[in-house]
Amino acid sequence: MKRKMTISILLITILITISAYVFIRQSQFGKQPSGELMELIKKSPNYKGGKFQNITPTPFLTNSSFLKIIRELTKRTGGRTRPTNEIPAVKTDLKAINPDENIFVWFGHSSYLLQTNGIRFLIDPVLSSHASPISFFGKAFKGTSLYVADDIPYIDYLLITHDHYDHLDYKTLTALRNKIDIIICPLGVSAHFEHWGFDKNKIFEMDWNETIPIENQSTLHTVTARHFSGRTLKRNQTLWTSYVLQTPAFKIFMGCDSGYGSHFADIGRQFGPIDLAFLENGQYNKMWQHVHAFPEETIKIAQELQAKQIMPIHSGKFSISSHDWDEPLKRITELGDSIHLRTLTPKIGEIIYYADTTQHFTKWWESIGQKAK
Repeated sequence: MKRKMTISILLITILITISAYVFIRQSQFGKQPSGELMELIKKSPNYKGGKFQNITPTPFLTNSSFLKIIRELTKRTGGRTRPTNEIPAVKTDLKAINPDENIFVWFGHSSYLLQTNGIRFLIDPVLSSHASPISFFGKAFKGTSLYVADDIPYIDYLLITHDHYDHLDYKTLTALRNKIDIIICPLGVSAHFEHWGFDKNKIFEMDWNETIPIENQSTLHTVTARHFSGRTLKRNQTLWTSYVLQTPAFKIFMGCDSGYGSHFADIGRQFGPIDLAFLENGQYNKMWQHVHAFPEETIKIAQELQAKQIMPIHSGKFSISSHDWDEPLKRITELGDSIHLRTLTPKIGEIIYYADTTQHFTKWWESIGQKAK
């Protein structure tokens, strides 16, 4: 009897191992850097001890453990993490927008279309209905998956901030492949794109504090963020980055997920004042407080960047923490109003003319029901 039980346990273990191996070899997981790319990565001053490092020591967990995180994300005790009703959204004909208009359109979470100086950018597009390799985890709120790849116009530059699933989506990107001219991404992320069949000659990957000239007298800079990366259990094999776009008329900060740090003041001194800053505001938690900013920190970041106006992102579509789904929007608008900071809070799909300071926004989240999960 004991021998049979041992054999059964061994067979189950083998079956689980084989299943996990087959599962993790799916295309959506991407590929780790290797070969010439790995040799290039090793030359980076930000790659030490076999992985990329933040400039400030950054423990992923704060007085916590993975078991506590799993417990919190599955139970979601004491919070209303998902709305009961659909998120209001506007279906805009994106292809009909004049490419010379200085606008942006938010698709929820950290995905948006940006047009400036006659150039069209797409940032961290995730049009899928979930933000994880497992369809039942990280499900999008109802009403937020209004846009699909067919709705997106031709893109001059695809910008990726890092390779987490809620920012680098295999399904969306492969559907958009023929609509993208140039890809700009952090060092190492090209391994995913090449694995997915993208032309490596159209991919430019950058380390922190690098500059690439683009058309129409515009320049794109990579700047430091305080976060982490990885699509499997092996972390920080690719870099994470924010961007500063300089055109003759505007300076735009396109933020990566980032905990607060001294790097924001440095960026502000170098590039400020910033005309428009897309800043992370959501999915924060005291258990991982060093890699995501709380709303109070987002406001501080805006001040250090000398931002004239901010667009809070990283909320409104997915729940990846335990705070109320609308808490980031409530807190950031209250804090912004208290210091007279222009805070843009559009509906998904709404056209924002960011040079027009007379455009107003409703607090659309106030009329939506919510439930505990």
